[in-house]
This record gives sequence, C-alpha cells and structure tokens, in this order.
Amino acid sequence: MKLSVVIPVLNERDSLPATIDALRACRGITESVVSETGVSKTAASTIMLSEIIIADGGSTDGTADWVRAQPDLILVDSARGKGPQLNAGAARATGDVLLFLHADCILSQPAFRALQSAWADNVACGGAFYVRFAERRPRSLHLVAWGINARARLRRSATGDQGIFVRRDVFQSVGGAPDWPLFEDVELVRRIKQAGKFVVLETPLTVSGRRYIEHGVFRTALLIYSLRFAYWLGVPPQRLKNWFRDARQLGKDKL
Repeated sequence: MKLSVVIPVLNERDSLPATIDALRACRGITESVVSETGVSKTAASTIMLSEIIIADGGSTDGTADWVRAQPDLILVDSARGKGPQLNAGAARATGDVLLFLHADCILSQPAFRALQSAWADNVACGGAFYVRFAERRPRSLHLVAWGINARARLRRSATGDQGIFVRRDVFQSVGGAPDWPLFEDVELVRRIKQAGKFVVLETPLTVSGRRYIEHGVFRTALLIYSLRFAYWLGVPPQRLKNWFRDARQLGKDKL
C-alpha cells in the first residue's frame, strides 16, 4: 500500500525542512511488521511512503520557493484554510492512505513503523498518534500532552496536531474535510469514525509547543478547551474563529 503525506502550510519556511527530513528518513522502510493479531506481514502488504505533498495557502516567506527547489516534493497551490488545503492536497494524492501532517510535526521512524503495524490487518479506516512536545520547558507542556493523549485514548478522537491518517477512498466517501475556519479536523475525525474503525497509536509524533509558549501554556489550553466546549454546544465554527482571534488579540494587548 502507498502512503501520501499531505502537509498544509502557510509561512512555514523555518519549520518545514525538519519535518521533511524526518519523512525522508522513513522512505524505504519496508521490513516485515507484526499486526495486532500477531501475524507477520511482508513489505508487499504494508505501507510505503510514496509521496509528500505540500498544500500552500499563499505563503509569503519563501516556503513555496523552498518546496519548488526540492525534487522529491509536490507543491499544490490552494485557497487559504486547513480544510481547503487538506482537500487540495488529497485531490493530488495517489496513495492508498493519506496522512495529514502539520508543518511543525515530526514523524519518527518508530512512529512510521507503528503506522505500518496499524494497517497490517487492513481493518482500520483511519487513526492518529499520541503526541509529545519537542520543548522540554516549560514543564506544563508535559501536562498538556498528557491531557491530549488521555482524551485520545478515552474517546478515540484526535485533532490535526496528532497526524490524522485515513484511507483515501474513505476520505473521498465522507466528503473530505469541511471548509471550516476552525475544528475542521474534529469534524473530519467524526466522519472517519462513522465510516469505520479509528485507531490511536501510542507511539507519539513530536510536535512544536511554539503557540503554547508564545501565548502562555495554561491560557492557550484553557482557550482551546473553552472553544471545544462551545463547539459541542453547537456554536458555529465561524463564530468560534472570531472568538479565537479576539482572545489572541486581547492577550497581545495585555503584554
């Protein structure tokens, strides 16, 4: 089976190269894996990374120019927004499985092998990973990661930072990702779960804590969970996006 990695970007020139280097290190990993049922599978029946697609939403910092200079990357121009960019990248993909990865998330070789094992039984429709933060300080980031992983384990749910993966035919059948300004990832996971089994892999992605650090770890976590609660109550994503923007601006004004 072939894996297409889709990375939506907007001004990610500084973060993207490390993410791509980690993906390049996963190319060619084809050794046998053991499925959840304990059956050994050969390389022919498991996932191989076949292409890396960058869906650019109009970067102005040289991201697109850098991608064009990389012979092993595919650049797709897209309307700005995670939903449209995910859909644009998926439309260009040829793999059997899609992995949506953020530009500041690192897929290690152990995480890639965990992904291979998850698909060895060919029963999952999609899934995601646990996370850990790249930064060791502040220590409060570890608490945030614990909360994200606990929620993922208990609810079999995920957000975009966790590297959502899905069979391409399932992604197409559920209508792709919604064109929402916020929580498009939550809705995508809901759609995948309706289609079939959603797995959460305990081998983590390494994610950047830059946004938590910039705006305050606990303040950012509280804002995110408040927005999620409002989303569950039925507040439209566009209104939530406005609240999110207003809260960020208020935080800057207080600095």
